[in-house]
Amino acid sequence: MTVTHSKQPLVVSFLQQPLKGKVNVPGDKSISHRALMLSALANGETKITGLLEGEDVMQTAQVMRALGAIIHQKAPGEWQVIGKGVGYLNEPDDVLNMGNSGTSARLLSGILSTHNIFSVVTGDCSLRKRPMRRIIEPLSQTGAQFSTRDGGRLPMAIKGVEKANPVTYRLPVASAQVKSAILLAGLNANGMTIVEEPIATRDHTENMLNHFGVKVDISTLAEKGRKICLQGPTKLVAKDVNVPGDPSSAAFLMVAGLIISGSEILIENVGLNPLRTGIIEALKMMGANLQISNKRQEGGEITGDIIVKNTTLKGVDLPASIVPSMIDEFPILSVAAAYAKGESRFRGLAELRVKESDRFNSIINMLRKNGVSVESHGDDMIIEGTFGNIPGGGEVETHMDHRLAMSASILGLVAKKTITIDDIRFIRTSFPGYFELMNSLGCGFQI
Repeated sequence: MTVTHSKQPLVVSFLQQPLKGKVNVPGDKSISHRALMLSALANGETKITGLLEGEDVMQTAQVMRALGAIIHQKAPGEWQVIGKGVGYLNEPDDVLNMGNSGTSARLLSGILSTHNIFSVVTGDCSLRKRPMRRIIEPLSQTGAQFSTRDGGRLPMAIKGVEKANPVTYRLPVASAQVKSAILLAGLNANGMTIVEEPIATRDHTENMLNHFGVKVDISTLAEKGRKICLQGPTKLVAKDVNVPGDPSSAAFLMVAGLIISGSEILIENVGLNPLRTGIIEALKMMGANLQISNKRQEGGEITGDIIVKNTTLKGVDLPASIVPSMIDEFPILSVAAAYAKGESRFRGLAELRVKESDRFNSIINMLRKNGVSVESHGDDMIIEGTFGNIPGGGEVETHMDHRLAMSASILGLVAKKTITIDDIRFIRTSFPGYFELMNSLGCGFQI
């Protein structure tokens, strides 16, 4: 990925008109990454429709090409992948650059650990700050060798192993990325791979493995935990994939429609995986007028349409148990809480400290600089709602975090004084065409 060093700031002013219209959001980012990786490991040809064509996913496509898969774009959102098969990836000629994607870096590490090849994984300056020890510890059980910079950070050299051991691991903290890395390593390991998670996390990997013909056994543990088992080595059989719209992207439209006076929006073909819809549950707890229609199932994932109508929101006390199902949505939920009536408390947000930025403190700074009262107690965040009277007037430092930048853009639409966002370049990593889509509803962003 080529990134220029000059920032692209944006000034956002109060919006005088409602948002109206019908839109589709780009394909689900998590599912897009997995679709490319698993189709590259499959035997045969896979057609992927609805693929997110943001920078992160395009980096994943390029990396899988470097490992030997044949990947072509046939039309916008339509891609053809001819896989290499599990165990047959090529050793790459160069460093594998994952751009800004922690998902790709961690999942790919699982795949590489059980292939008898040498590779080096890196990313942009943001990704190189993120910890990789959480995957190195379990993946080392395979027999693979890992070398990183101090602090367990990228670049990371991986020497995969020819006869890999299966991993048995209980996650100390709920993480879909760590779970998925272990399961993908298990595809080419000799024996039963077992992962136990304390709280059920997003299960796109399990769903897609089943879609490609891999038997994944899932059982329930106490306290909402799960045990996932996979017998290796195994084969993947190519099968077409339809990627639904990303609920994390739809969240920005949902909150905008809820807090901008007189708005009504229809968002079509959104992924409604129960382990991803915490944002809908949280907004409904705040009194949101959100309706789901045309619910259906495609490729192992539930999808549907979301109707959003402007609503007076109230504060909410969110339990820590909901965090894994909406880990990426807290920046935009904080905007809803700031606009709402009454106090909101978000509990158990430790995982936000190791996202694209320290999202926990970045959210706090975004709100405080724009006149919203917010405090932290341990890993809890407490936001005092303004009942629609956000002062604004501040500058938001995004720290290369695309979700923080988009959240700040929505905050600026309802703030009394203009809000400046220091850099919007990174929005295209997850939501290409974000400003064009929002302007089609009436936002009036001036880029």
